[in-house]
Amino acid sequence: WLSALRFDNLALRSLPVDASEDSGPRAVPGACFSRVRPSPLRNPRLVAMSLPALALLGLEVPAADREEAEAEAALYFSGNQLLAGSEPAAHCYCGHQFGSFAGQLGDGAAMYLGEVLGPRGERWEIQLKGAGLTPFSRQADGRKVLRSSIREFLCSEAMFHLGIPTTRAGTCVTSDSKVVRDIFYDGNPKNEKCTVVLRIASTFIRFGSFEIFKPTDEYTGRKGPSVNRNDIRIQMLDYVISTFYPEIQEAYSDNSIQRNAAFFKEITKRTARLVAEWQCVGFCHGVLNTDNMSIVGLTIDYGPFGFMDRYDPEHICNGSDNTGRYAYNKQPEICKWNLGKLAEALVPELPLEISELILEEEYDGEFEKHYLQKMRKKLGLIQLELEEDSKLVSELLETMHLTGGDFTNVFYLLSSFSVDSDPSELEDFLENLASQCASVEELQVAFKPQMDPRQLSMMLMLAQSNPQLFALIGTKANINKELERIEQFSKLQQLTAADLLSRNKRHWKEWLEKYRARLQKEVESVSDAGAWKTDHVKVMNSNNPKYILRNYIAQNAIEAAENGDFSEVRNVLKLLENPFQEAEFREFKEDAEEEGATATASACAQETRSRLPYCSKPPLWASELCVT
Repeated sequence: WLSALRFDNLALRSLPVDASEDSGPRAVPGACFSRVRPSPLRNPRLVAMSLPALALLGLEVPAADREEAEAEAALYFSGNQLLAGSEPAAHCYCGHQFGSFAGQLGDGAAMYLGEVLGPRGERWEIQLKGAGLTPFSRQADGRKVLRSSIREFLCSEAMFHLGIPTTRAGTCVTSDSKVVRDIFYDGNPKNEKCTVVLRIASTFIRFGSFEIFKPTDEYTGRKGPSVNRNDIRIQMLDYVISTFYPEIQEAYSDNSIQRNAAFFKEITKRTARLVAEWQCVGFCHGVLNTDNMSIVGLTIDYGPFGFMDRYDPEHICNGSDNTGRYAYNKQPEICKWNLGKLAEALVPELPLEISELILEEEYDGEFEKHYLQKMRKKLGLIQLELEEDSKLVSELLETMHLTGGDFTNVFYLLSSFSVDSDPSELEDFLENLASQCASVEELQVAFKPQMDPRQLSMMLMLAQSNPQLFALIGTKANINKELERIEQFSKLQQLTAADLLSRNKRHWKEWLEKYRARLQKEVESVSDAGAWKTDHVKVMNSNNPKYILRNYIAQNAIEAAENGDFSEVRNVLKLLENPFQEAEFREFKEDAEEEGATATASACAQETRSRLPYCSKPPLWASELCVT
């Protein structure tokens, strides 16, 4: 069934390919791609596949020979056998990582297989992530393991079905080949199964692809591998704009500066809209380096990402982001900073004075406009656009923060709030809202002090006596945060569950009065209140997901898969394909039984599954999950 794939590898024809075929780690000057070969895996087998993603490539799984089709997918999408027409290559790029230029990075574990023409003539680049060594693997082995691959596979599809621009994932294939990983970097390595994800996108070119020309960085001393090769920069711009922005190429074909400016303006606006979409579902990327920013405005490279549970504007999903550079509330400004680095990388083909002006004039306005439009839909404000709406949204988030409200579930609940509810209905609604707020136990876990008291005391003394040394080993923000945690934790010791409930209800009642008044204005502006109510609920229900890929849901699926049972990964995938609709595990039970997984593994997975519905706010144990 995979022979239906039609390859046309335009990128390799349009951009320079490295003459050397040495797959060992090395600098790759003067090229955008290096030819590579996937390294075979022992006994590859399919964990799951996304039929909607594979349909983009014109693939349809034959119903009669499902088992044979899965075996074929495992053989080719593990990299064990090459598809006719594919030309494996690794892409060269650089990047600013956590604010510092890192020099050459490149596809250290991903391999371009080629570009497939879809049924409607559209072009899709397909990649294998985790297929082995490339010249860009540095000190690593080019492999990915089951847990990170399941997370990337599920989240790529989850984001698409939430309506957020993203790369896609077609298959997840694991094997009996193993690599050693020290999961928490704590000196406790273990063997894990090599796993490969088939990734699909119009292109995987990123901001960092244009940083290969960067001269020596004044702070890190590193430089790109293709300094002074402006001819390649021109080739890349020609390729990217003509292939992915054809309307811009057509409109400005006789003026390259105007064309490049129009391209930069469009990627600026796309990036602003993308990050606005993330903020509206509580998605945190975790590693917003310039090499993880798509040149066509997609969410790309799913690593230590996380969907926020309890609303916290300073939420950090990446356990190794010690300074909170990529915290939830920092994402908009970081993406703007990254666009600034892209602007620098386009010089001299786009002068900085032009790109910097575009960035200042377009980004913030586009972000705020898109964010508010989306938030209006989430609140069902479908009739009027009032200036006060921005304040209503801010006050909602403030209330959510004060009460520890679950970001996804609070929004989902709001569609059942009625503008004309009587006092007893309001009380019931407040009870439901309060059930989605953090308990005393959850807050105690969240605000538990993280530093040894002696260490904190020493740091405070150091801040007073030797500010220069303190600046080298600690940040004022981190110390202030720890002091705040201590204060909050101390208050929580005195707080009873009844006091917390009463306080939360009071906060929510205050905000709901404002929300009711705003909804009333909507009702008064229409002639048919019944029709408005139907549309209001419909819009809310199609913008507020019931299901997101929470860390604990991914973890349950990973643990089952590590025990040989892939049914939970497949169940969660089905769930995430319809994030706005009511569906629970029982609807998938039949499919899970068909998998024929081992009895013990199934029992273990079933036990974790049956504990909570997929739409529940996370159990207490989930707060211990750390993704780095």
